[in-house]
Amino acid sequence: MTDKRIVCVTGASGYIGSWLVKRLLERGYHVRATVRDPGNERKVKNLLELPNASTHLSLWKADLTEESSYDDAVQGCQGVFHVATPMELLYHDEPAENEEIESTTVNGILSIMRSCSKAKTVKRFVYTSSTGNIMMQRQPPVDEYTEEHWSDLDLCYELKMFAWKYVVAKTTAERAAWKYAEENGIDMVTVHPSLVLGQSVTPQTSFSTEAATVLYTKDEANIALPKKLHNLSAVHVDDVCNAHIFLFEHPLAKGRYICSTHIFNIFEVGHSLREKYPDKNIPTEFEGLDKSPKIIPCSSKKLIGLGFEFAHKNKDVGDLCAETIEWCRVKGLL
Repeated sequence: MTDKRIVCVTGASGYIGSWLVKRLLERGYHVRATVRDPGNERKVKNLLELPNASTHLSLWKADLTEESSYDDAVQGCQGVFHVATPMELLYHDEPAENEEIESTTVNGILSIMRSCSKAKTVKRFVYTSSTGNIMMQRQPPVDEYTEEHWSDLDLCYELKMFAWKYVVAKTTAERAAWKYAEENGIDMVTVHPSLVLGQSVTPQTSFSTEAATVLYTKDEANIALPKKLHNLSAVHVDDVCNAHIFLFEHPLAKGRYICSTHIFNIFEVGHSLREKYPDKNIPTEFEGLDKSPKIIPCSSKKLIGLGFEFAHKNKDVGDLCAETIEWCRVKGLL
């Protein structure tokens, strides 16, 4: 076993994955970043330009749809951070076929876990899950959502709410992953971020950047998005990635961990951004929405109780959105 701290990050060119790579490199880890096409300069250029990348980063071709695709990248790693997920499911609200769900998230995560079993070097498997796996309840809790809650998939199929296919896929995948971990002796922890906001490493936009900038851009293509973002929880991408590393390194980490710091409604975000950008006429009124809804928070008590400290908890959600807006402006995305 080498003395090098070697880890694998799946979905490394994505919004969370790329920031996680950045933070791991800063901590001296040797990172094997998996992407579908290492030759796609647009997606990997920013990764290769990160501090320490020339000596501590390597790119590996892998795909969630291909069995054993991750074997080589995982072999010799002490840790695997599985961040990759089919984000296109967020935008597809038509009825989902079971085969589609299994072929994307479920079979993908099990394939990676089988690679971990083959490697015999992986000490901990960290999976980026979602509070979406927790919050869909027929009878929501009175005070807060915790790691004990699981989303009701029958309710998702019944309501077909925004991103319901994503929730079904992620929840099904997580349950399958826990079953595999228990049966095969994999030390797994799951991180459950709420809506992730903040700047990025990669040059392309994501659902998170669209969510953060939609009131600023008043994008007609996303005209319904503000209403979908009403009454939600949020967290800074930097806190999410630091939580991943913290849970990988902490010897007592076990089970599921919610990672969320803010609760908000879209009216508050609108007023905050209007103050920051008075020349943009940011909308502050949204027809048909309750201005003072009861928002049930996603509790990060378990994560905080283990000793994790959120660096961005004192910012308001408008600050997090503004950070994303400024990053997009610098990158020429707005």
